[in-house]
Amino acid sequence: MLIRGDIIGFVKEFKEFAMRGNVMDMAVGIIIGGAFGKIISSFVSDVIMPPIGLLLGNVDFKELMFTLKPATETAATVAIRYGLFINTIIDFVIIAIAIFLAIKGINRMKKKEEAKPAEPPKPTKQEKLLVEIRDLLKKK
Repeated sequence: MLIRGDIIGFVKEFKEFAMRGNVMDMAVGIIIGGAFGKIISSFVSDVIMPPIGLLLGNVDFKELMFTLKPATETAATVAIRYGLFINTIIDFVIIAIAIFLAIKGINRMKKKEEAKPAEPPKPTKQEKLLVEIRDLLKKK
């Protein structure tokens, strides 16, 4: 049996988890990734595969399959649709290349930032005071 304090604690803990910056970034990335995947799937099936199919003798990859059991009045065709599998493999390869290029670009930008020389830290008040004392002592 849950006690009211347990529920409130759970809700508070979940809110802290959900509102962290990295969780929100991850959620945005997943949403954009899903949309990107749909774009790539359309690109492959609607732009890349038709010319490849044409070059291979008017082959429609969506229709490539091994029929295991033909359709009947009561049942649909049972088939291994290897043409759709080929489309999916090409989708994956394009997405993997795009992600690789994006990460490569991000890493290149990070290296440029890291290569910049860091500014030396500004002296603290104590260090400034010690420098003044040293300079005064040198004068005497």
